[in-house]
Amino acid sequence: MYEIVKGANVGLASLSEDAGSVRVGLSWSSEEGDGDADVSVLLLGDGGKVRSDADFFFYNNPAAADGSVHLLGKTPTDSGSEDRISLGLTEMEASVEQIVVAASRYEGARFGDLDGLRLTVCDRTGEELLGFSIDDAGSESAFVFGEFYRRGGEWKFRAIGQGYETGLAGLATDFGIDVDDAADDTTDDGTEDATDDVAQEPAAVSDEVTRTAGDGVGAVADTGPAVVIPAQVAVEHTPPVARRPRTVRKKVTLPKVAKKSLADNNTWHPARLFPVPSLKSDRERETRATSVLLSVMAQVPEFGRRLTAGFGAPVGRMETFTEVSLPHGESPKRPDGVIRVERAGRLWTALVETKTNGNPLKDQQVQDYMDIAARRGYDAVITLCNDVALEGSPLVDVKIDGRRKHKVALWHLSWAEVAHQAQMLIRHEGVGNAAHAWLLQELLHYLQHENSGCQGFQNMGPAWVPVRKGIDDETLCQGDPRAVDVVASWERLVRQVCLRLGGELGQKVLPVQRVRRATDAKARRGVLADLLCQEGRLDAELRIEGTQGILAITADLRTGKIRTSVDIPAPDQGYPLTWAKRLIRQLADAPADLHVQTLVAGGGNGPRGTLERLRPEPGDLLPKGDAEITGFRLSLFKGMGNTRGNAESGFIRSVDDAVDRFCVAVVMPLERRPVRRPQRADAP
Repeated sequence: MYEIVKGANVGLASLSEDAGSVRVGLSWSSEEGDGDADVSVLLLGDGGKVRSDADFFFYNNPAAADGSVHLLGKTPTDSGSEDRISLGLTEMEASVEQIVVAASRYEGARFGDLDGLRLTVCDRTGEELLGFSIDDAGSESAFVFGEFYRRGGEWKFRAIGQGYETGLAGLATDFGIDVDDAADDTTDDGTEDATDDVAQEPAAVSDEVTRTAGDGVGAVADTGPAVVIPAQVAVEHTPPVARRPRTVRKKVTLPKVAKKSLADNNTWHPARLFPVPSLKSDRERETRATSVLLSVMAQVPEFGRRLTAGFGAPVGRMETFTEVSLPHGESPKRPDGVIRVERAGRLWTALVETKTNGNPLKDQQVQDYMDIAARRGYDAVITLCNDVALEGSPLVDVKIDGRRKHKVALWHLSWAEVAHQAQMLIRHEGVGNAAHAWLLQELLHYLQHENSGCQGFQNMGPAWVPVRKGIDDETLCQGDPRAVDVVASWERLVRQVCLRLGGELGQKVLPVQRVRRATDAKARRGVLADLLCQEGRLDAELRIEGTQGILAITADLRTGKIRTSVDIPAPDQGYPLTWAKRLIRQLADAPADLHVQTLVAGGGNGPRGTLERLRPEPGDLLPKGDAEITGFRLSLFKGMGNTRGNAESGFIRSVDDAVDRFCVAVVMPLERRPVRRPQRADAP
């Protein structure tokens, strides 16, 4: 990988022949665990200004209609998380001269408070081409990491590393965007004025309808969770009015729709598009799951695009196939599926290999498909199974022949990620077509059915039982490789919990890594494995967007209990007794066995008690003397299962249940963080 310094530039063609489509990653870390930022992209024409407000891509406008820009969201990494952006340089309009890649913080936060600011650029196959590290950030609340620009028909990259103290609005204004953040379109019931969304998304308007997000709704009858889709407003009656972009986040509140049924009694089962009770063998589950998924991807473009955008696929007409026979040596090979996307004469092809019911991927099988794809000029091989991939721990061992001119990318999806994307679309973001919403709901029902074999990561691995036994009888020694395997399985489980919880809440949920960037993953897991041997605990932290504090999870293998907790900082104003009373009121529906502890300055132990005891006497949370209250710690305890996770009492199910109970009963009722509202900057 080519390391570039501030102010330098490099031609992408000199780094790779596959740089027509690139993936940009922006990463940073925070020792406190709660530092974060949002990425943005600006397309500039002649003169260094945007051609129109539609050239501004950020959290309120994450993708271009032609697929040339797509903000892919945050992905967990070994050092925290990485914000990823897909850029189709070959699809970029000729009038685009520069592509600015930036990020912004909020609520007065500055980039100087973050560690390890870094930009990376990967080519179509995922190979890292260049990296740019920044160590001189200061008071900036918006930061330009770098820019892609044309020179002589070639795309080049320049490392910039400079920022603005005026936030995202100031950055956007400097590049020719007239930002309107002065008005607050929030109604009394917390929903946003629908006309604002109509104005902001002209590219999404079809010939017949334009979509809104959060006012009227339509619904598809179903016995599962209600499918809510944005209302449709006829264009000829309400033509969209040009409006300026707002850097205030859209607030989408989709009302719940009452479920109606004509059944005589509750024992009747609704007819399903994808029935699952008859599935008996692993082969049947694998074949059915592949066909169901690929067919929905082809029929619901927004869903298919969401799953393939990160793999370099263009936006275009998608076709999917199953059980395709391809020649390979003496006998043909049959990948489980094929995805083909066509746009403007370009054809992108990926072979798909799936596994269900916890079955592992086979090295030789994937190797054969990589060889076939390379010979036939295909772009990628996608593996799909219940397991979650980790950096530095590939799920398959595949050798790449460097002598071949055509490179094939190997990508991985987990069934949990597929379900997460379906949930986000139909339950939170809205799908503008009732038939598409129904298809996604049927897919989600299928994936979550116990007979589908697609429930996600379900087994802590062969080392789990020996390690638990070694902790129980105190025979597990530091340096035992089985402990490292358990730590890796725990990390996979935590990432899956984030996907599932994020889909349920409609918020970004990411694991927190309090380490600096470039920390060796293998060495870090070795340290955590030694702590597991020594203390008998597995620990993790999650950051849920829009909530207070960091959710901590501790699985104590010695006591057989799972602890979920969150630390709530003390308010800046008011009196301690008022703080305690307000906290108890917010926890009115929380379990009576919730533990509440007062945190005091200096790290000492403050008063603590169960919510049942504290409800009549909130003043018992006040420490004696003049001890300063810094916050409150809320904790719940739950017994853990004893098996690998295949049974009702399994460890994995116990972790899921503990996190769900804590989020619903404790975290969500707490006061939310303030809505992000960057101040509008005057144009220079």
